[in-house]
Amino acid sequence: MRSSRSPQPSLSHGTQSIERALRILRELAARGEFGWRLSDLAARCEVDKGTVHRVLSCLVRERFVQQRSTDKHYFPGPMLYELGLSLPGYAAFQQACERRMAKLAAQTEAIAWLILRSGNEYVCAVRQGSLELRGLMVHAGTRRPLFTSVGGVAILQTLPSLETENILADNMQQEIAQRGSGRLDALEKMRERSRRHGFGVNLGDVVTGVHAFAVPVCADNGRAMAAVCLTGLAEQFGEPKLAEVRAALGEVAAAVEQDARECLGGVMHMGHTGHTGASAEP
Repeated sequence: MRSSRSPQPSLSHGTQSIERALRILRELAARGEFGWRLSDLAARCEVDKGTVHRVLSCLVRERFVQQRSTDKHYFPGPMLYELGLSLPGYAAFQQACERRMAKLAAQTEAIAWLILRSGNEYVCAVRQGSLELRGLMVHAGTRRPLFTSVGGVAILQTLPSLETENILADNMQQEIAQRGSGRLDALEKMRERSRRHGFGVNLGDVVTGVHAFAVPVCADNGRAMAAVCLTGLAEQFGEPKLAEVRAALGEVAAAVEQDARECLGGVMHMGHTGHTGASAEP
């Protein structure tokens, strides 16, 4: 007699296909400015080129992906934007945050940015300010492991210890796989400094001469859904200014929390974080 569980392999296979397609979309979205070559994208996703090409062909037909004719690089497609139009609250929230980050950047003559938690990673939602900083390769849409950013560290400080440990284990695995172990000591130094001060603090720990700070933006359950960050030069933000910087960031974060309540409604009650399993850094 055939087992009632026999359909499971095909169901599992179908789920894996969906997860593979979503991973490819995340990678494409994370490099929206530069795009991906097929071979590089396949290596990044650890999937064979033939499979990635078939997935991309389907996504191109459905306009989730587009391919540039000049160099054959793949980019996010217009369907992603069109689907996003069904979330007007998020557009309103981003516009409000853009105004707040622009004001903070002008007041401090630094770079102000807002990152959103996305599972084990963060995605940059807003970046404002014209200060040129060596090593700050974060723009709207950038997606990276939480522990690589002072804002991600501020987010981690609001989470239960076991969840934090699991995220750090995943983040370290990503870091080693993609960049080696060379930055691990610097990233640990940033986390330890932030732990001592009670908010995100990076005093040149990762890039010499670049200081960065962050406070969480929390949902109604107390867990961070985002972080407000400020990045500038060491001569602008020395250690004696920590209290002043924290107060300024806290004021903006409180305003952003209110914007989220008004624009996102129930998301503030759920403390939405997106996918919480192991995920791929772009």
